[in-house]
Amino acid sequence: MAPPTTPSATEASRPLRAAVIGAGMIAEVHRRAIHAAGGDVVGVLASTPARSLEVARRWGTTPYEDLPSLLADGSVDVVHVCTPNHTHADYTLQALTAGKHVVCEKPLGVSVEQAERLAAVAERSGLTATVPFVYRYHPLVREIRRRRLDGEFGRWHLLHGSYLQDWMLSPEASGWRVDPARGGASRAFADIGSHWCDLVQWVSGETFTELTAASSVAVGKRPAADTASFSAHSTDGPRTRVKTEDCATLLLRTQRGLLASLTVSQVSAGRKNRLWFELDGSRGSAVFDQENPETIWLGAEHESRVVHRDPHHGSAEQRRLSVLPAGHPQGYADCFAAFVSDTYAAIGDAAPEGLPTFADGLRAARLVDAFLSSSRTGDWTKVKYA
Repeated sequence: MAPPTTPSATEASRPLRAAVIGAGMIAEVHRRAIHAAGGDVVGVLASTPARSLEVARRWGTTPYEDLPSLLADGSVDVVHVCTPNHTHADYTLQALTAGKHVVCEKPLGVSVEQAERLAAVAERSGLTATVPFVYRYHPLVREIRRRRLDGEFGRWHLLHGSYLQDWMLSPEASGWRVDPARGGASRAFADIGSHWCDLVQWVSGETFTELTAASSVAVGKRPAADTASFSAHSTDGPRTRVKTEDCATLLLRTQRGLLASLTVSQVSAGRKNRLWFELDGSRGSAVFDQENPETIWLGAEHESRVVHRDPHHGSAEQRRLSVLPAGHPQGYADCFAAFVSDTYAAIGDAAPEGLPTFADGLRAARLVDAFLSSSRTGDWTKVKYA
């Protein structure tokens, strides 16, 4: 394995240099976050040389001919992997082996075994390797977590919520995520339910250790994935049977026996990205809604109140991540920029609170594996932690 490409002491003042693999929607989100975090995008590798050249011209950067040429570029400190799921494990392993720090979109792989291997390689390498569970970076999510650590909510009684979208509502919607060979055996839960589980576990301090699940397919046939782009809508071309779930429900149990419930859907009309949770404790409750992230609801036995994001009040982490004055809405892009900024700080040997690493990506992969097993059998299934 090549040595890490962390800047030397004489280079410490220069921006970190990033290469992006992928050129779709999420790659553009990464590009913007890299710049917001003070990094430089020195190159891009897309699906074809022609596509790489097209995107490089638009981004004002260098196109790479192939992955070996990207990894051979000694100026690259960190690689952002923003490609279809089935490529994550191979690209990430090659980047780590080349001594590059890595930001890999979830999942780490389309199997637990791939995720385990990447997490182990990352740990041995000493490189910074992170996964964009960026909802941790909403300032008021940090506020709830801090209040939990301070004992404000008491002992948890129940965790519950949902993650609802509608981008697959149309029978004409399709894309590579629908294809198990490229997206993985689970779609809705692996794609968005894993975000909910990561967030709720991190905020509540609980760990999900077993679950029972059911899933359903709302639209039985969609345009073949190889004839449609991501979330494309087209009535032309062949259709194929859908093998990955549109909806899922889970009942989960934590390591100390606490119950949790989750509903996941990618076919709920009007719900664009509604990650919602409620945590109910012996002294109080807390509610967060990702589509309305500027406020949280806090409940007590004799009162309830709404708390607004404010850079001048609340916990230290809430104030750190509040980059705009109260009343000036922050959102997903700000979360992503904060995540990338913390990743780059970790490359510089800082230890940012709550930075999601490959260990968190592995935990998500193990939850997906348990979900798939339980949704097939209907049984309570243990999450196979090491």
